[in-house]
Amino acid sequence: MSKTQNNGLKRTFSGFSAVVAFLAMAIALVAGIMIYKNVFGAPGNFVDNDPSGEPLEGNLLGVIYKGGFIVPGLVAINIIIVIFSLERLVTLLLANGKGKSAKFIASIKDYMSKNDFNGAIAACDKQKGSLAAVVRAGMVKYEHIASDQGMDKEQKLETLKKELEEATALELPMLSKNLTVLSTCATIATLVGLIGTVLGMIRSFAAMSHGSPDTAALATGISEALINTAFGITASTIAIIMYNVFSTQIDSMTYSIDEASFTIVQDFSSKN
Repeated sequence: MSKTQNNGLKRTFSGFSAVVAFLAMAIALVAGIMIYKNVFGAPGNFVDNDPSGEPLEGNLLGVIYKGGFIVPGLVAINIIIVIFSLERLVTLLLANGKGKSAKFIASIKDYMSKNDFNGAIAACDKQKGSLAAVVRAGMVKYEHIASDQGMDKEQKLETLKKELEEATALELPMLSKNLTVLSTCATIATLVGLIGTVLGMIRSFAAMSHGSPDTAALATGISEALINTAFGITASTIAIIMYNVFSTQIDSMTYSIDEASFTIVQDFSSKN
């Protein structure tokens, strides 16, 4: 058995595990509460340093604080979106490898035309990433079955295809992992913001229901409605944009993996 065969299938960096993802969400929630209390609710943002009173004129932080108890949740959702966007960005950058996919595939074709398996495997080790991992697995199996006299051509082709499929199956889930967090946040942020908006409007109408309107309560209710709407829409917009950006990148990488797998199978089929 050659040295390359002992390496087996390897998966590139897969991003946050389920436990780490849960901890990240919990930390984001705690951070949201702390920001709400200590930043938005800082006494210096309000008249007479009283957070229960009116915010200073033009003080945006104080106005946000008046958005009510829904604000910490929306801040947490925004933080979660930022955390998981960075996590997916790092993961996909690593999965993309060090060089351009088209140039890498061209070099692999050149190595295969020369039957230089060691050179192809070395190129994969240099490239790194999901595409290189799949191609490397294919090259190792290609080298092994090419000299195997115990299988006919059809068996060898099926074995090679199976190896490439297994390597691809290891990589693809890693690419799309945690994207559901972004898509969920895009929906939840809008709904949570809507809840805050409704509660703020209820407070506003309540302030107008007793003869002469309570201007302070009316202003607080309107602030609560608008702030929560703004936070919810902002979080949803960012999440949708990042989800689509990452989905497009994943589709491109999936296409490159399929192209490389097809090239390896076709090359083997034409030579054996």
